[in-house]
Amino acid sequence: MDRPNGQVDPLVRRRTLIAGAGLAAASLAVGTPTRADDRSHPVLAPRQYAGQRVIYSYPGLTPPQSLLERISGGEVAGVIFFGENISSEAQIASVIDELNKANADSPVQAPLLLMTDQEGGLVRRLPGEPVLSEKQIGESSDPVAAASQAGTGAGENLAGVGMNVNLAPVLDVYQQPGNFIDQYQRSYGMDPDDVAALGRAFITAQQQTGVAATAKHFPGLGAATTDQNTDEGPVTLTQPLSELRGVDELPYKTAVPAGVQLVMVSWAVYPALDGERPAGLSPVVVQRELRGRLGFAGVTITDALEAGAIGSSYTTAQRAVLAAGAGMDLILCSARDVSQGEEAVSGLTSALEDGTLGPAAFGAAVQRVTALRAWVG
Repeated sequence: MDRPNGQVDPLVRRRTLIAGAGLAAASLAVGTPTRADDRSHPVLAPRQYAGQRVIYSYPGLTPPQSLLERISGGEVAGVIFFGENISSEAQIASVIDELNKANADSPVQAPLLLMTDQEGGLVRRLPGEPVLSEKQIGESSDPVAAASQAGTGAGENLAGVGMNVNLAPVLDVYQQPGNFIDQYQRSYGMDPDDVAALGRAFITAQQQTGVAATAKHFPGLGAATTDQNTDEGPVTLTQPLSELRGVDELPYKTAVPAGVQLVMVSWAVYPALDGERPAGLSPVVVQRELRGRLGFAGVTITDALEAGAIGSSYTTAQRAVLAAGAGMDLILCSARDVSQGEEAVSGLTSALEDGTLGPAAFGAAVQRVTALRAWVG
């Protein structure tokens, strides 16, 4: 179906790209490293193959040489940027150009996923749009128009410096004023239908600029109290299954058919679904609930891998393997330390080689990431 102004429906576009990427992913296989002069059908070394599932971060304003080497070596799917990485639009655009030049030497001929959190309001890494917070949008005189404008503004802002993924919008439906999500005005509101409509408007408008959107934090953090922060420690949210599906998950029932490219899964524990594991480590949440019940076929991405919600006894490698085993496609290493990404890749490589992570599921995850990288390209 055609969109206004000749734009293609994002769901149709994704299906076409996934079909095409299936051919690419079939040749993007683990095995003997490809020759530098034969990249039409690259066969990757195990560590390169594992790297297709890892997002790196780095400290300060200048990407270290170690990150550039990992990128040119084909071991990086993408990079996330934080405020400490950005001093101006010109500066970060120059950095992105440097990263892309390193990626041009990679045996994986696909764009890097270059992402940040540009939600709006207080949560912005780049100056400029979207200026309004999600709460301000929800309280505006024409919320749908404001959400659409914010999505367009976010996409154009990111694309202007060379980024292609926004870790937004937040689809959490907050339950109490001033709670974990509401205190920074990160939610559109307390009505799940309103949140669904505004999230869809943001997603659709942003993705029409060519920047992928990320719905977060599935299945929802709207019930978290002020001090329930998964970055800092374990969080358990005890709403019954009927409420979890009828309120928290409802916006995703709209976002998925709207063609949202990524879904970020939370680190909270939801006993109504799985009382033992954080959502991002739970096959029940990721594979049965998100993919099975809601039909999401795009890319899943973890929240920060270093989060305190995961037991401190787990190493970076163990966290990455558990998340991948649960069905998370992209592992978000956001500690501003290149070695964190390297450790995640090492863990995934070992798990792939010893059979802890099955090759079929691993390959399917790489294929979904490959399709996303084609979409942003």
